[in-house]
Amino acid sequence: MNKFLFVFSFFVFHTITFFSQTKVDYLATFDDKKVHYGIYLGLNQTNYKFGYQENDFDTTPGSISVNDEPGFNVGLIADLRLHKNLNLRLEPGLVTNSKVLTFNNFGEERQIENTFFHVPLVFKFSTDRLRNIRPYVLGGISMDYNFSSNENADDNFEGQFRTKTTNFMYEVGIGIDIYLYFFKFSPSIRGVFAINNELVPDNISNGPSRYTDPISFMGTRGVFLNFAFE
Repeated sequence: MNKFLFVFSFFVFHTITFFSQTKVDYLATFDDKKVHYGIYLGLNQTNYKFGYQENDFDTTPGSISVNDEPGFNVGLIADLRLHKNLNLRLEPGLVTNSKVLTFNNFGEERQIENTFFHVPLVFKFSTDRLRNIRPYVLGGISMDYNFSSNENADDNFEGQFRTKTTNFMYEVGIGIDIYLYFFKFSPSIRGVFAINNELVPDNISNGPSRYTDPISFMGTRGVFLNFAFE
């Protein structure tokens, strides 16, 4: 996450310095459109926040650690202009990433490979345009459909950690519109936070589970670095 923030900050600083001094205003009427479309691609890194049951075995904080690897995101943008400084955006796309859960108290691991259909609906609040740049903040909600959740598959007693197929998130972020000769380029960085519990408990018929019984909550926490072309 720190690497994403560093890259984004470095890029934005130099972009503002350069494009705020540009003499020609590119795409002068672009923001007058009621509706416009675009695409985005980028990187993501996600982790899990765990809550633990009280007075249970193997429930000390940090008893599950997560080794996460950066993933990839790509999708489409549909933008509706509500006001000169406010837009509503639908950004459906695909997200992939992977994690390894380590149960520290008894030394076992579970590999989690995720492929999501990620559907954010966000409000974009922009400043007035400064030559060829326009900073903004955004916030909204999103839905994830996890194609690799294994919700209805075998559980940890058969070596498989399961998560829910459908999950809901809230998102907040910042970005900057950069008006170029042919298109608008918009790098942004946002945090994504789970609303619901994503854990699917192990089957009760197999008896007490040292994998899922100690967990009261498991929710995604992540950062997305997106590059949009509109």
